[in-house]
Amino acid sequence: MKPNDQLDDPRQLAHIRDIAMRAIQDADAFGVFPTPVDEIIEAAKHSVVANQDIDDHFLAKRSKRTGGVLKKALSKVLGVLDVAARTMHLDKTVHAAKLPFLKLHELGHGILPWQRDIYALTADCKQTLDPDINDLFERETNAFASEVLFQVDTFTNEAADYKFSINTPITLSKTYGASVYATVRRYVRTNARSCVVLVLNPPVFVEGHGFKATLRRVVASPTFESQFIGLQWPKVYTPDDALGKIVPFDRRMSRPQSIELVDANGTRHECVAEAFNSTHQIFILICPQAALAKKIILT
Repeated sequence: MKPNDQLDDPRQLAHIRDIAMRAIQDADAFGVFPTPVDEIIEAAKHSVVANQDIDDHFLAKRSKRTGGVLKKALSKVLGVLDVAARTMHLDKTVHAAKLPFLKLHELGHGILPWQRDIYALTADCKQTLDPDINDLFERETNAFASEVLFQVDTFTNEAADYKFSINTPITLSKTYGASVYATVRRYVRTNARSCVVLVLNPPVFVEGHGFKATLRRVVASPTFESQFIGLQWPKVYTPDDALGKIVPFDRRMSRPQSIELVDANGTRHECVAEAFNSTHQIFILICPQAALAKKIILT
């Protein structure tokens, strides 16, 4: 399983966290909720031009104007940063819930010093914003955006005070002004417990079988990754399998239910699984019973 919103080099991540912390401090934004993204951008001396029609003509015109190297997107462009002008342009099709992360991603291109010295213009799309993107620069700016949006360790420390549940990131997404998707990923990835979330594509009705849902992504905590090395997840889920039964096909949530997982040593673990249907995806949150029983102390 590939780490999400995480870099392979912990020293590089620590460096990015330091830069993110300074950006938050410069805006005096620690403890301000929802995270004041526009104020952070302003404090970093960048500006935002939203509701743009970013097409090939727009990109060609901007590229000619800057006269420098363009970092291209892979599909429909959602955001562009003019590095020298410190101005980000955002496409009119971007959903409001995704704007905070996109803005901070663009800011990352302009505020991470080793990036801003290479490109005159950067263009981002849905693929470059994806946490599984292989491009190192995009992974760095995704990490920066996540660190700023969740105020470095502030979210993780606050979440630890709540009951472990899928409801916790859903509730805190409103507090931090983040999408549910980004918050659930952050909740699991930074959790001290052994836990994992399966992200499924929206289920589709299948005559005679109820529904079918396909696996989009797996996000695990570091402890879970170490405990369940090489665990293979099914690609498809239906009401006929253990995890498929948990999918809330025609409702928002399913109550916690017991399932069993086998770790890398062949040991069987009784786990608790619960699910949330956001309409855009299904989240199945899983945690071993033993991990739920442990008291978590953050240092």
